[in-house]
Amino acid sequence: MLSGWKLAASLASFVLSPLSIAQALVNFQVTQPPPVPSDAKTCTIKILERTFGNSYYNPEIVQYTPPTECGQAGSWAAVTLNFTATSNGTQYDRLGVFTFQNTERTRFPSCLLLFFAELTLPEHTYTGEYATTLYATFYSSSEEHPTAGQSNLIVPISTMSDTLANDASVPPAFSLNVTLPQNTVEIYAELYASGNGEEEFWYSNAADEYINDLPAGLTYPRGPFREVRLLVDGRVAGIALPYAVIFTGGINPAVWRPIAAYGAIDLPTYFLDLTPFAPIFADGLPHNVSIDVVSAEANHTINNNWYVSGLLQVVTDPSGKPTTGRITTYDAQPYAVTQTSASMSAADLNITVKAQRYIHIESVVVSGSGNENKVVFYQNLNFTNTQYYINYTNTQNVAQISSGSVQSTHNGVPVVVDNFEYPLYINVTYLDVTRTLISFFTSFDHSYNRQLLPAPFLPCSTITERQLAGKSLRHLSASLVLIHAAPAGTFTVSSAGNKGSGSNNNSFSYIDSEDNTYYRDVGAALNVIIYDQQSGSLASSSPSSQAQAQAIPDSFSVPAGRMPGGKQLGSWT
Repeated sequence: MLSGWKLAASLASFVLSPLSIAQALVNFQVTQPPPVPSDAKTCTIKILERTFGNSYYNPEIVQYTPPTECGQAGSWAAVTLNFTATSNGTQYDRLGVFTFQNTERTRFPSCLLLFFAELTLPEHTYTGEYATTLYATFYSSSEEHPTAGQSNLIVPISTMSDTLANDASVPPAFSLNVTLPQNTVEIYAELYASGNGEEEFWYSNAADEYINDLPAGLTYPRGPFREVRLLVDGRVAGIALPYAVIFTGGINPAVWRPIAAYGAIDLPTYFLDLTPFAPIFADGLPHNVSIDVVSAEANHTINNNWYVSGLLQVVTDPSGKPTTGRITTYDAQPYAVTQTSASMSAADLNITVKAQRYIHIESVVVSGSGNENKVVFYQNLNFTNTQYYINYTNTQNVAQISSGSVQSTHNGVPVVVDNFEYPLYINVTYLDVTRTLISFFTSFDHSYNRQLLPAPFLPCSTITERQLAGKSLRHLSASLVLIHAAPAGTFTVSSAGNKGSGSNNNSFSYIDSEDNTYYRDVGAALNVIIYDQQSGSLASSSPSSQAQAQAIPDSFSVPAGRMPGGKQLGSWT
């Protein structure tokens, strides 16, 4: 049994050190520091240290004993993880998964953790191994810093493997029989899901109806709409519209150095209230819990593959007596309402896919202590994606927005809230294509705006993040004059080697219900941080680091980039 410890992962410290660069390049994702007590007693232990290479089907599995000097297990005010990976050589981002007792706790692109994705090193190609360390810090609770809010039980929705990664590959759907205590009164679900392989750039996949109107191999079919469904005994209990994560090898690797795309180092997760189903689980029998990913196509199929897992945080009644009640309203169709349309001419093709989703479930849950809880859970979600193939596909644009409102109330009090908007705009324009050279321009406008209350015992937070990548960067301030404006986000492939350029501008804001704040504006161009301004209660007490005026090169060497349709630009034989 796991207690719901407040777990904060400090994962944004991936150090890439190619042999051609004397100084290590620190790759990071803009995010808030862990909101932990600054004056609490702490105990830090090393969980693992390993160098990963040729490690497929060979994850690191460790047993550890938490320190007792900072309190008994489950009594801590917080727990943080500090993971560092250093690579010297050429290597792609690799999907890593950290699990604790078969329960996924974080997901990121690298090569690690306790049961997780592995790394292979083909000879002479990807020479960079990952030297990794993981530390855990435990924060002692006190009257000023009480024990972190938690459930009574955490139940993994995973493969339950003790020797391999616990995330499941879909399709087909992943299912697990789950038995909960009969005195269960509240259930909160957290879902992990990320596209891989033919689904890495799912937002650029073309609708089946129009895929044959595009050049063969340009992109994959099955369209751009994806929803992650959670089902209980075959009935939809809730869904998530995933955030489009662009990994560091995606499309133009040059624009993601040193600042990764938001979500690339710490992937977002999705929260649902399964409390309406508590009376069903309370019979003490196994019930089937399934996770799948579906599309807007007629048969709802997707390509290979997504990695999924999840967990249930369960609250039990102290009486120990069985819970009773029933679902009083169930309005949830198996699939979203979708619409696909297109406009085309001799040189252009524009494809639009829209989807709407409405779920409304109500129940009455009566605890063994006699307390009655009227539960109302609803989701109202919208999705629009337009793909623009212009000038005989020499320009390929994606304009997508996912938005929605998720809310669950218990006797009129909100316990789960997820209001979000994820705009995404990508432009890829080919500048020159010959037998020996490919050159293209890229730009990205990517936002993550989310007000989230995951569960009643966890803090509510609001994150507003916008990232502009690939465009020219000009930044002037009283303390900094940029000597040489960065060129736009170009990528050139030739037999002489790959060259890339670009910039990355991030504006980030974090506010939570415990009065923690963090604000950061940071920009980079061609591996150089141009400006970095941080403020808020979670910011370092030292002054914000300021970049020094310096000349910036026009381009730098980069490895191959992954593109939609399974193309890899930059590999020459």
